[in-house]
Amino acid sequence: MSNSRPLNVATSPMDALRSAASRFRLGKLTSLFSSASLGRAAGGAFLIRVASAAIAFLTQPLLARWMGSDEFGIYAYVWTWALLFGGMVDFGLSTAAQRFIPEYHGRSSLALLRGFLSGSRWFTAAAATAAALLAAAVIKTFETSLDPNVVLPLYLACATLPFCGLAVTQDGIARSYGWIGVALLPLYIIRPILILALVLAAYLYGLPATAVSVLFASVVASILAVAGQWLIINGRLRETVAAGIRHYDFKTWIGASLPISIAGAFYFLLSYVDVLVLQIYRPPTDVAIYFAVQKLMALVAFVHFSIAATVAYRFSELRAGGEEGALAHFYARSRRWTFWPSLAGVGVLLALGWPLLWLFGPEFVSGYFLIGILAVGLMARAAVGPAERLLIMYGRQKACAVVYTVAFACNLACCFVLIPRFGVEGAAVSTTLALILESVVLFFLTRRQLTRTGAAGIRTVEGAV
Repeated sequence: MSNSRPLNVATSPMDALRSAASRFRLGKLTSLFSSASLGRAAGGAFLIRVASAAIAFLTQPLLARWMGSDEFGIYAYVWTWALLFGGMVDFGLSTAAQRFIPEYHGRSSLALLRGFLSGSRWFTAAAATAAALLAAAVIKTFETSLDPNVVLPLYLACATLPFCGLAVTQDGIARSYGWIGVALLPLYIIRPILILALVLAAYLYGLPATAVSVLFASVVASILAVAGQWLIINGRLRETVAAGIRHYDFKTWIGASLPISIAGAFYFLLSYVDVLVLQIYRPPTDVAIYFAVQKLMALVAFVHFSIAATVAYRFSELRAGGEEGALAHFYARSRRWTFWPSLAGVGVLLALGWPLLWLFGPEFVSGYFLIGILAVGLMARAAVGPAERLLIMYGRQKACAVVYTVAFACNLACCFVLIPRFGVEGAAVSTTLALILESVVLFFLTRRQLTRTGAAGIRTVEGAV
């Protein structure tokens, strides 16, 4: 519950000492987010995503070879559902952490800070578990209407949701402190390595590699990765935040995070609807080929992710300090950091896409031309940089939610029109059109927001790329 006492006033001599200690820690924390440190953090996030892509290049082709295209297609379809809901069941608290943690540090609101660091994670764990049980109930209700081959994999996907949600929330907390490795390593490095190790052990033991066995390995890997992340974050928080009483302001936290969650929900729907609709009209082999191409395109997509993962705190810091001009210039730099590496990634994939797809199996090379189609949409998104993060820091969560809703509706409609006629090509074109629409609208919303900062901000936005 919210506490009625002033948020920035120590309530006892011990609180005063803790407040002073926190301000000392805050000085160290703030130093982490200088331009040089942010560049290193962005570089660290980028390297982690590069390593993640490299692991995917190893893991996904091996899984495809071991499982065969049909089983791999079933796995791709079910895992897409897991990724979709796993990215939403934090209910926006991951992004909200990047607002409240700097704010509470800056105001020395230690009780609320401690409450958020604990309460956000327990709330996510409970809510994600409820969501998993609800999803399992829906599967049970419609089980007779589903393909029998996907029923058990779908139940296993439900089991991953509590751990995915907790990992996403902890990701936001870790990024708020600049702990990029703690934020990204569990989901993007440790979990896929554990999945590969478990599936390989089963394969060498003589067990068949199926969608069921791979998803069971995913459940075990998720538990281990998130448990390790929990322990490391708790250890670091004990060194960063003084122990003491906790105040819980769930009304404020959820009120701020729900619009973010809605925006995130449509963002994830926009990202995954093509695979889900493709499963309706095309055989598992086509789903497998399209999924493999998407994994390659992660080389481009993670550039945007890595920049967005590191600049959100700086956006919040500059906004809180009233440095609107500096914020506009920093956003311009973040766009350049996003655009040019993304363009280089597209060039690499166009040059090496055919042999990389061959690693999945000879039938997968037929998806090479999809790289060029999907690259257009990803470059449109890269051109506007982390615009949605900037808008959220200005309190424009609802505007972001509307943008993603419209883009998702565009993608969904185009998928139902184009996929039955053109197959995987229709899915790729649908996603690209939706990303272009999203990027154009975000650009104009961001430009309009920064117009209020003066002519310097406008020129910066227009000349960022």
